[in-house]
Amino acid sequence: MRQNVYTVAQINSYIKNMFTQDYMLRFVMVKGEISNCKYHSSGHIYFTLKDAKGVIACVMFAGNRTGLSFRLEEGQMVVVGGTIDVYERDGKYQLYAKQITLDGAGVLYEKFDRMKRKLEEMGMFAPEYKQPIPKYVRTLGVVTAPTGAAVRDIINIATRRNPYIQIIVYPAIVQGDQAVASIINGIRALERLGVDVMIVGRGGGSIEDLWAFNEEAVAQAVFDCSIPIISAVGHETDTTITDYVADLRAPTPSAAAELAVYDFAALLERIAAFGNALNHAMLAQLKKQKNKLEGQRLRLKYLSPVSQIQQKRMYCMDLEGRLTSRMKTALTQQRHRMGLYAEKLKGLSPLEKLHQGYAYIEDIHHRVVNDVRKVKPEDRVEIYVKNGIIQAKVEEAREETYGEGADIRADI
Repeated sequence: MRQNVYTVAQINSYIKNMFTQDYMLRFVMVKGEISNCKYHSSGHIYFTLKDAKGVIACVMFAGNRTGLSFRLEEGQMVVVGGTIDVYERDGKYQLYAKQITLDGAGVLYEKFDRMKRKLEEMGMFAPEYKQPIPKYVRTLGVVTAPTGAAVRDIINIATRRNPYIQIIVYPAIVQGDQAVASIINGIRALERLGVDVMIVGRGGGSIEDLWAFNEEAVAQAVFDCSIPIISAVGHETDTTITDYVADLRAPTPSAAAELAVYDFAALLERIAAFGNALNHAMLAQLKKQKNKLEGQRLRLKYLSPVSQIQQKRMYCMDLEGRLTSRMKTALTQQRHRMGLYAEKLKGLSPLEKLHQGYAYIEDIHHRVVNDVRKVKPEDRVEIYVKNGIIQAKVEEAREETYGEGADIRADI
């Protein structure tokens, strides 16, 4: 007899019906650890719930996320309530989550979130209430356990950065039932001592170990303190309510010491740098003033009476030289001109004419005889020649014409 053959879809559908008919699977609470958590862009959350012996695939659709008060993260212990059903296409069963609550430590996380929202609404996280951390502190207060790595790291780093720092440690209880009161007493005691800045914190641990720093009373004490407080609780990934309320949060106690105490060596280097810069500026200013003074000195020297007299003397000497040169030039020109006139005058001189054979005649009254009609026979005359005077008597005077414009000659 031939057995019935079924399709894959038929088998998956049959199994789905079996799950649907099982009343217990309609709503079941499952406890486990979150892993492979993925938030899809559609709003659905896909994750795996596991324990030491097994795993189960889970999905929370976007419509069921309204009741989820926290973000799912790897490693969280949760209790998931929902329906176990079969996804026919893949033939896999999975838990369709409708509610998720934190288990154990998760309860503390929920309490932490509620406290954080409450104090934030009260304005205790507001930046306008944060006090600035003094840059240079002389007294450092520390509220932490008297033993352990945290206090050693703070002391070592603080004294290394500033050997002159005064550190006052309040030995507080940082874990357990007495921790809250001890931390508050430490804050108030150091505030009364008037330290410059205060570090409140402890080393790392679980959320239960750090819970004292999440209590509202501790947060209120930190907020009310008039001394700037640096919170340094746990490791870098640990976050407490005190971190939000404090004036400054440090990721670790070591980092808190670095933030609170200025590096003395760096201060000395900075002072030395300022000193060098000041010396350089002073030298530059002195050089500038020296150059300015030298310029004023030269200007004063130039404008002094002695310098002015010397300048005027040089100017006068220059004018004298120019005048002498012009006078010499003018004299040379006049001498040349005079020479020309002398030559011209020489050509017109009567003496020159006498040397050429001409004679000059005057009567006894020393009047020039240049016309025969000015003398008559028997008149005495003097004839001037080139080398003397000839006394003569006129025997005859007659007029003659020697040509147009010619002179009239007298026979002596």
